[in-house]
Amino acid sequence: MANARRLLKVTGYFQMKRGRLREPTIAYETLGQQNRDRDNAVLIFTGLSPSAHVASSPEDPTTGWWEDMVGPGKPIDTNRYFVICVNSLGSCFGSTGPASIDPDTGETYRLTFPVLGVEDIAHAGAEVVRSLGIETLFATVGASMGGMTALAFCMLYPQLSRGLVSISSAARALPFSIALRSLQREMIRRDPDWLAGNYAPGRGPISGMRLARKLGMITYRSAREWEHRFGRERTTDVNGSDGPFRIDFEVEAYLEAHANRFIGAFDANCYLYLSRAMDLFDVADHGGSVAAGLSGLGLDRALVIGVETDFLFPITQQIELAETLKTAIAEVDFRVLSSIQGHDSFLIDMDRFRPAVASFF
Repeated sequence: MANARRLLKVTGYFQMKRGRLREPTIAYETLGQQNRDRDNAVLIFTGLSPSAHVASSPEDPTTGWWEDMVGPGKPIDTNRYFVICVNSLGSCFGSTGPASIDPDTGETYRLTFPVLGVEDIAHAGAEVVRSLGIETLFATVGASMGGMTALAFCMLYPQLSRGLVSISSAARALPFSIALRSLQREMIRRDPDWLAGNYAPGRGPISGMRLARKLGMITYRSAREWEHRFGRERTTDVNGSDGPFRIDFEVEAYLEAHANRFIGAFDANCYLYLSRAMDLFDVADHGGSVAAGLSGLGLDRALVIGVETDFLFPITQQIELAETLKTAIAEVDFRVLSSIQGHDSFLIDMDRFRPAVASFF
């Protein structure tokens, strides 16, 4: 089963933390081959916006979202490991979400979709693993929201994964991060074209999504990087349509370009649900404290990576997670990287991230 893009149709009802879905679909891609013992599988959960296309393959040669990390001879080496990347439940890239058709009504779910939890995404990943006949994973990997999902997966299925790699993630969202995402969601919901979630397929709150994406990009990167990268450079591509408030600076043009690429590529309601799921996640819900929630992990080892310039998931959260994991797991490796690209460093600073991830594999 090498280089395959697949859809898993869950039979019957899929129980969620706050509701249920009838026969949802989970999209996933695989790379590499399972070995004879079926113990070389690596499960990857994505951040908020990526699809399951983690890396290119003969079936789909387009560049994956973690192309520099996954593939033959790369840190997560598909010559050695059978890689499974799951598109999050609630997303809009093949897995069932608010933009999907409700089989009970024949209409788009929209806001009738149940409240989504990170645990629900983890459960959907487990459905994929079971469908492939895998009883033991070599490791479960995730960054950002994917790191939360990987952690939830290892808590909910403590004997299924031998290893955990958590990158720029946390055991729960901080008030600062919740506040930022809350503002992003309000930007979308305040757009008149949101229509209380009832916009037509392929349409929606373009202005709200553009603003939410711009704020997101500000939180994903660091002031230090932008000082080095842009300084106070003026853009040469001046658009005078906004009069005296037109885009003048390169950093403004950068945000504008990212916002324009995002609109139309991601469904607004899906964005709202996934964003809220990150805020709702708290390991302490599974035992009364973070330590209690992680006490039942059946992992052999874990790797926690944090970035000094990440203020969305600050290094203090990585320290908390690593120190708490040490009370439950024999081998925990904690890496602090000095990348200047902030939260997005795991997608960009391969000179630091490749060796750190390769050390685990």
